[in-house]
Amino acid sequence: MTRAMYMSKLYAPTLKEDPADAELASHRLLLRAGMIRKEAAGLYSYLPLAWRSIRKIENIVRDEMDAAGAQELMMPIMVDAELWRESGRIDAYGKELVRFDDRHGREFVLGPTHEETVTALVRNELRSYKQLPVNLYHIQDKFRDEFRPRFGLMRGREFIMKDAYSFSATQESLQEEYDKMKQAYANICERCYIKALPVVADSGEIGGDTSVEYMALADAGEASLVYCDDCGFAADDEAASTKVVVTEGPGDGTLTKVETPGMGTIEAVAKFFGFPENGTRKSLALIDAEGKPVVAIVPGDHELNDCKAEHVFGKGYRMMTDEELQTYGLHKGFIGPVNLPEGIRLVCDESLRESKQWACGANEVDYHFTGACPERDFTVDEWADLVTVVAGDPCPHCGKPLSAARGIEVSQVFQLGTKYSEAMGATFMDEDGKEKPLIMGCYGVGVSRSLAAVVEQHNDEHGIVWPVSVAPYEVAVIPLDPKKALPSASRLLMACAPRVSRSSSTTAMSVPALSLPITTSWVSRIRWFWASAALRMAPLSSRTVPRASAKTWRSTRSSPRSPSS
Repeated sequence: MTRAMYMSKLYAPTLKEDPADAELASHRLLLRAGMIRKEAAGLYSYLPLAWRSIRKIENIVRDEMDAAGAQELMMPIMVDAELWRESGRIDAYGKELVRFDDRHGREFVLGPTHEETVTALVRNELRSYKQLPVNLYHIQDKFRDEFRPRFGLMRGREFIMKDAYSFSATQESLQEEYDKMKQAYANICERCYIKALPVVADSGEIGGDTSVEYMALADAGEASLVYCDDCGFAADDEAASTKVVVTEGPGDGTLTKVETPGMGTIEAVAKFFGFPENGTRKSLALIDAEGKPVVAIVPGDHELNDCKAEHVFGKGYRMMTDEELQTYGLHKGFIGPVNLPEGIRLVCDESLRESKQWACGANEVDYHFTGACPERDFTVDEWADLVTVVAGDPCPHCGKPLSAARGIEVSQVFQLGTKYSEAMGATFMDEDGKEKPLIMGCYGVGVSRSLAAVVEQHNDEHGIVWPVSVAPYEVAVIPLDPKKALPSASRLLMACAPRVSRSSSTTAMSVPALSLPITTSWVSRIRWFWASAALRMAPLSSRTVPRASAKTWRSTRSSPRSPSS
């Protein structure tokens, strides 16, 4: 069945000017095209045009999930807080988790993810290995109280997400489900015409030890990633790990105290000694999650990675205040590992383990040491991966220089293992008659974020250039004779509909069209409607273009090569 919408009936209030708070192209264009409207910080209404695109993305997601053997259900957004206590996440998740009491004083949370809910759902139902594997998914509104919601649909507080959860009896079975989901996600990105790069990722608050994100490449992306053109390695900057190349500091290898008046920055010290910044060592004074003092040391030309630091020092670690520096006998700009005051833990980046000649602070104002050597001059309490990997660092797989890009996380897959099943008592009877915890996987697609990613990748100076698979309408019928507008438009619409529906890549959707009668008043409205990017329709003949291959996408816009799935 073909569905038509007349411009005279369409609710799409466009804007003439860019909103002041709209920084990204997707935010700006979706607002100006009359597709979304802001209700409050991080909260948006989806107007009819956007909702049509959202529904088409959802149907593509459903199609691929069903084809992979997953089953759709629906779980409540309101979750009993006791389930989050069972898993141990209620305090670990932080202030982003919205908590409230109902009228009976019972505590609930708004689920940003549903690992606890689905584990509680199946723990008394999946009791035998014969019932496994099972993969369940739902598409639902989520809520996360972002500290600084921004960028429109890119980082909102309320968002639409598909999350799936698999339950397996063996690690091999989990790997099979995980691989099926990775392929389904690659298919979803391809069908939505999102050019995405699968990258190694950190599991964050969800947990697990294996995770891959699909990053939509975009200059305005919120996430940084590194990739290798030679071997295909790719990882976001939270998970990327490599051995940073460092140079030895100045001097002849003996510990030498050098006066460096007023030189409290890496740049000033490197310039003073005539050495590159990675020949110096950067010392950072921290307070860990337990409130204890720590000094972390990284190569001078690299930064401490916040995500990695949380793994080492605990969530809630922070930099020392000036008062705390004074309390612990440390001097800002001149902190170092030699003669470090008692009671302060020393943690150094792994890349410095083999370096025997450090240029570092002397723990005395206006002085630095050269030739400082681990174990000889000071003792390291812990070696850890602390730095953010950057372009030019060696690839951890092949050693070639890495490149950098920015991206939008549109989906992510996790191997959770038994993190939730063990904590919440979700077990099954194995074929050897023993009770074992269910082995879980978790798989999320940001549906509303995917719409923003499409717009970020598909726009030009005139506005949004819609891929047909997610376009709110696929055909615009423009009658030239106002006296015969309606019958002419209807006949043309019905004539072209079968051709469009056969060649369109959209599944499980009727073919929509707009009918626009041309009159003097309509001409200006249509011209503005196009300029405001509400719709940009391709000729009917272009509907026969086949699904783009990964190779085709990689060759466009000079973007980095995607690693094999």
